[in-house]
Parts: sequence; C-alpha cells; structure tokens
Amino acid sequence: MNTQHQDEWIEVISPKTRWFDINLSELWRYRDLVGLFVYRDFVAIYKQTILGPLWHIIQPLFTTIVFSVVFGNIAKIQTDGIPHFLFYLCSITIWNYFASSLNSTSNVFVNNANIFGKVYFPRLTVPVANVISGFLAFSIQFTLFLGFYLYFWLWQGNTAIQPNWYILLVPVFALNMAILGLGIGIIVSSLTTKYRDLTYAVGFGVQLLMYISGVIYPLSYISEEKRYWVLLNPIFSIVEGFRFAFFGQGVFEITMLLYSLIVSIAIFLIGVALFHKVEKNFMDTV
Repeated sequence: MNTQHQDEWIEVISPKTRWFDINLSELWRYRDLVGLFVYRDFVAIYKQTILGPLWHIIQPLFTTIVFSVVFGNIAKIQTDGIPHFLFYLCSITIWNYFASSLNSTSNVFVNNANIFGKVYFPRLTVPVANVISGFLAFSIQFTLFLGFYLYFWLWQGNTAIQPNWYILLVPVFALNMAILGLGIGIIVSSLTTKYRDLTYAVGFGVQLLMYISGVIYPLSYISEEKRYWVLLNPIFSIVEGFRFAFFGQGVFEITMLLYSLIVSIAIFLIGVALFHKVEKNFMDTV
C-alpha cells in the first residue's frame, strides 16, 4: 500500500515586486515579534540606568523649564495668553513623539543588519515597533502634561485655558505624528543604506526642524502674509491644533488638520515604496 506524503508549507517567502506591498495580515501574524522589539526599545535601553523610564519625564520637564525661561521670560515671545510652562510642555509633548519616531526609524537597516541578514521576518515590523514604543513614551509625557494642565485649570482657575471639542481629536493628532514620523523615518533609513551622511544629518536636522514647527511660538506670532508658507510644514498644523484642543487659544481650522493628514499619508506611502525597494538588496550596501 503506497501512501503519498504531501508537504504543507506554512510560510511562503517570495520577492516583493509591487511598490506598495503592505501585507497587514503578515504584520499581525508577527505581532509577538513586534512586542519583543517594543520591549527591547522601551525597556532594555534603560536597563543599566539608575532612573530608567523616569527619563521620559525628566527630559520634557527640564526642556519646558529652559524654554519658559529663555523664550518666555527673556525673549518675551507671546503665547496667546497661555502660561509659558503649559504652552511649552504641551508643544514638547506632541513634538517629542514625532522626533522619537523619526530618530528611531531613521537607522532601521543599519542598526538591524545583523538580524535582517540571518532570519526572515517582515522588515516593517521593526519601524512599527519603534513607533509603538515611542507611543508608550508619549503616553507617559502626555500624562505628565495632563497633571499640570488640570492643576492650572482647576486649582489655579486660569481663564486662558478653554478646552473645546477639538480635544476629541487628540488621538488623531497623535496618529498623524506617528504616520509622519514613521514615513520620514523609513525614507531616511532607506537612503542611509547608501548615503551614510544622512545618519549625522538627522540629529541636528530634527533640532532645526523644531524651530520652524510651532513648538517655540504660536501661529498668531507669524504675520498673516507669511502664515501660508509656514503652514506648508504639516508638523506646524499638528502642534498648533494639539494646543488649540486644550487651550482654545491660537489660530486653527479643521482644514489644517486635513492637509497635514494628506501630506503625512503621502509621505508614508512614498516611504513604504522606498523601504520595500531597498530591503531587496540592502545587505549588499550596508
């Protein structure tokens, strides 16, 4: 009696031939791996430090104090009547999520070349994990901001704090930052496999970008003739809208958020296309 044994493949690895080849089901199947990468990025990095994740609180807190003194008290930059401390803490909270997403994903291929060259798994899991671990840090800093926000609003009775229905869009602002940071990050990561100079440019480039993204000053600080050019930067709309949701002060319209979302999605799709193109043969150049 002859029996035929048929091998059943549980995984088929095939080359990616399409530009926008996003297999979400594959990412979901590797969700445990994403969780391990999140643990590595968020916890393991602080394993040999004394304060550990408390740095997520110390960094924005000290930055806010410095900004309040330098830009609020010395430079006398107006903040639409919002207390300087709250204004800068709010701005830094949402900005840090973008900066961490961009910085952590901008070296995905270079930093993980030893893993990518040994075993197969969806390469996009690494930058996605970076953004998720960045969201955990954002959650800690956002909780810190909410604590001071409630103190100024309920205990101090500050009349400049006028929350409105835009506060319901806070998850959208955070998601917008995540998409934009991830998109720009994987574009830079794809290019750094061949042009290593970008690795050094990203660090100070992010710092320079902060000064033209509304973190230091509100949109009302810009003359109406120049606001169009400033708002070409999609980050400015996110930062301004995030503040407007909590304080009700400033210049913000829903069209600014829609424009920012469209630009963010477009950049993300371009990043995914480049990412898939580079991952085919990046081991030859890294």
